[in-house]
This record gives sequence, C-alpha cells and structure tokens, in this order.
Amino acid sequence: MGVEVRYWAAAKAAAGLDAEVVSAFSVGQLVDDVVRRRPGNHEFGRVLSMSSLLVNGVTTGPVTEGASTPLSPGDVVDVLPPFAGG
Repeated sequence: MGVEVRYWAAAKAAAGLDAEVVSAFSVGQLVDDVVRRRPGNHEFGRVLSMSSLLVNGVTTGPVTEGASTPLSPGDVVDVLPPFAGG
C-alpha cells in the first residue's frame, strides 16, 4: 500500500491519468517521483509547480512550501492546479 495521488483539472490532463499510487514518505519525495515518471513532460512539471496539494483533505499549500510534509501509506494527496472562473 502506498500513497494515492489524485489529479484534478489541468493536472489530470498533464499527468494523463486520474490517479496513481506511489511510495513516498514526504510530499517532496512524492513530487520527485511523479515528475521522474514523466521524463520530458514539461507541461506536467509546469502545472505541478503551480498547484496546491491537499494531504488527506488538509492543504499543504503550494508544492514548494509543503515538501517536508510527512506521508504515510494509505494517505491521499490531491493535486489542485489553479482554477479560474467566476
């Protein structure tokens, strides 16, 4: 059992899937892993760098600020890109 990563909106389009499971013990490690899985996919890296993350429904803030947030098997991380609209 690992950490489930769920992608929403533009993050889902850039990742090419709705969700995946990774082995990671911190948000930083998770980000490194999902980027490494998509070599050459610069759009995914761009969207991810602008996204906010929720770990089990609690925001860690932007990817760069939440890198040290610990993760445990069974956690769920939602990747939320910036939304526009009104």
